[in-house]
Amino acid sequence: MSTLAPQTQDPAAQGPAPLEDPLYYLRNFEWVLAWVSHRYEDLLPEPERDFIQAAQALPGASRGLLARMVMRKGDLFRPEALKYPELGDTVSVAEPLRRQGWLDTQPILALEDLFRLVTWNNLKAPLAPWLRDLGLTPSTTRKGEALTQLQALAPEPRTMAGWGLPNQSVWRLEVMPLCDRLRWLFFGNPYQDWSEFVLTELGWYQYEPVVFDERARAVHSRTELETYWQLLECRRQWQEEESPEAVMPRLPSEPSDNPWLSRHYHRLLFKLGRHWERAGEWGQARALYETCTYPGARGRRLRVLERQEAFEAALALATEAQQAPESEAEAQQLERLVPRLRRKLFNEKAARAASPEAEQISLALPVSDGVEQAVQAHLSQPEAPIYYTENTLLTGVFGLLCWEPVFQPVPGAFFHPFQRGPADLYWPEFYQRRADAFDACLEMLDDGRYVAQIWRNFREKWGRQSPFVFWGALDEERLALALECIPSEHLKLCFRRLLHDVKANRAGLPDLIQFFPSTRAYRMIEVKGPGDRLQDNQKRWLAFFHRHEMPVAVCYVTWRASEQGEEGTE
Repeated sequence: MSTLAPQTQDPAAQGPAPLEDPLYYLRNFEWVLAWVSHRYEDLLPEPERDFIQAAQALPGASRGLLARMVMRKGDLFRPEALKYPELGDTVSVAEPLRRQGWLDTQPILALEDLFRLVTWNNLKAPLAPWLRDLGLTPSTTRKGEALTQLQALAPEPRTMAGWGLPNQSVWRLEVMPLCDRLRWLFFGNPYQDWSEFVLTELGWYQYEPVVFDERARAVHSRTELETYWQLLECRRQWQEEESPEAVMPRLPSEPSDNPWLSRHYHRLLFKLGRHWERAGEWGQARALYETCTYPGARGRRLRVLERQEAFEAALALATEAQQAPESEAEAQQLERLVPRLRRKLFNEKAARAASPEAEQISLALPVSDGVEQAVQAHLSQPEAPIYYTENTLLTGVFGLLCWEPVFQPVPGAFFHPFQRGPADLYWPEFYQRRADAFDACLEMLDDGRYVAQIWRNFREKWGRQSPFVFWGALDEERLALALECIPSEHLKLCFRRLLHDVKANRAGLPDLIQFFPSTRAYRMIEVKGPGDRLQDNQKRWLAFFHRHEMPVAVCYVTWRASEQGEEGTE
């Protein structure tokens, strides 16, 4: 009897299977099939619908073997590696899969697949004639060398029998691409896999429960679904081959009516453009950047124009961009680029704008493996402790205060129960789509309510996945000190800046923070070791702190050769 939930029920109510169930993997696989069928039944193409229906009719052990293979990497398997006590004899259990046409027990294998699946001891004899023709002695030739030499001959793919191994078996799961498409549809991305179920059941991952409705679907038509799958196939091919020439002809038309799909499309264009840029193919890169709307594409286009010495076109585009920079990062880039272009075109010598200087600390310390830890140990005092926090403390306090808006089930944000955060987290519209909810949380910083809100979420949400809260770096002690020593108005300023551009501003924060509980004060410390320089995102945060008179220092460290020498000085 099938374990699939009736299609009139929402499988989210059932949840994944516990690991105590010996067939937990089958229950989870069928739970995904039920989820996808329930939510996308009207969009699924016939092959996918037929597969789900046929899977329900298989004998239980055959369904278990199918799930086992689907959850492993690749589509080629040695039968002897598919022995599971709860399923019984592998060969007989696989027969219903073969009759369905889902399992090829005599697949055609390329040379590379053969070498990956069969040990060198078993390959030496059948490949000996080829090896001898190449002047190689099978008994003394290493497997890697043999593969390299045989690849030069480019032998045609053939069955195991054709390779001279009639007594050895390899199976190919023909429905693996179809199952990949169903997995992609469930997760809404190509990188999450079936291990999510096990890690969640083991308690390694906990996810915030989110209410799903029909608006939560990633795609809303058959055309959009096919476009999504096509984009992910292109992305997989790109990751395997890194060849824009192979990917570009397979790209679908731009899915402009679906913002989520459009984001996928333009992100892939951006990656292809970066490849051509790194390869020095300026014309190819420029053409892609001109059509790409992914954040940062205009900045890359400006770099390419400068590399091409198209200074007039670059200045015109940069001047246009200055009227409405897409981000602080782009504005920072333009501040450097425009004077450089004007100097090249008109020989102008523009005065460099003075950048605000943070307080500086200079230390000469004994050589250490970690420069941040060395500074922490040197400056920390019992009455003024220092913690290594980098990008975890301020973002963590923000995530605890604004937990509800972050996980608000706005359309197109959550597609399945295993999301660490909303799918539109890095979109320019992330804040605007939840503005009322975020503003309500930030208003708590004005009247003191934020402290109770943060502690409540700290206790109730402990351990749940979040794009902002990293539990291992946020214990009660440092959270209590942060809430006691950092003024609420400073938190509010930082949180507003974080919301302005989450992707750029969640990084670049100072390495250390020092608390002064007796005066309810603090200072942040960015640490730079010998030869290390401030990065652009760090400079932007330092300028922000300086502008708002928030205490921050940059500590420059040099190493002493021995314990003897001058003490570090501030």
